[in-house]
Amino acid sequence: MTVLDDLGTELDAATKRLLATAAAMPDRDVTAPSLLPGWTRGHVLTHVARNADSHVNLLTWAKTGVFTPQYPTLEAREAQIAEGAGRAAAEQHADLAASAARLDVAVRDTPPQAWRATVTGMTGDGHPAWYALVRRLREVELHHVDLGAGYAWADLPPAFVLRELHDTVATWPRAESRISAIHAGGRSWTGLGEGPELRGDAPIVLAWATGRLDGGPRAAGLDFTGLRLAESPPAAPKWLTKSAPLGLPPTPPEEYP
Repeated sequence: MTVLDDLGTELDAATKRLLATAAAMPDRDVTAPSLLPGWTRGHVLTHVARNADSHVNLLTWAKTGVFTPQYPTLEAREAQIAEGAGRAAAEQHADLAASAARLDVAVRDTPPQAWRATVTGMTGDGHPAWYALVRRLREVELHHVDLGAGYAWADLPPAFVLRELHDTVATWPRAESRISAIHAGGRSWTGLGEGPELRGDAPIVLAWATGRLDGGPRAAGLDFTGLRLAESPPAAPKWLTKSAPLGLPPTPPEEYP
């Protein structure tokens, strides 16, 4: 048994939760603003659907050895999202379900040796194909929250939150950091830069780290130890500057992280 089994189980459950949220949306909710600036919920749903297809591309690359980019270009990706954003709720849900099903088939059809193949995301950083499941799970869970349709940071599974904090810190741009450590969910990450130490509930720390914290860090209850009251809490540096952490094992490990 490898991490592929756990990630597959998590992804299946996360996808079902997202589909249930989408199924409950009337047309007026799909065209309402999401929590992402400039995007409606239709933009978010379309992006998640096209992201599933993009991960089918990566697994096709892994299985065949033939270069198959995640998206043809960044411009093509943005055009697909804009084109699909205005669709009715039923069409959005059907597309989301169909694309998730295509990815599920691609995952099940990927032979064991192909999970070791190196594939590349939009940033140009290569990673073993098994990590594509981590990336897809990230898209489903965080964009479910981004819909602003009832699924909140506190609803994210603890194992997912801690994995995301691990990978966020593993790709942390220390030169841009204004904090020195993070303490959340019983875990600590130190040596992040200069400044105060950040403490808080793990989901809220993740919201801060991804630049999605509405109302400000102090309003959310985060503690920046060593920060004077007159000082503003620091913002997180740019999130996920790489597609994947460096040094991932090529063969799917028993667990990750």
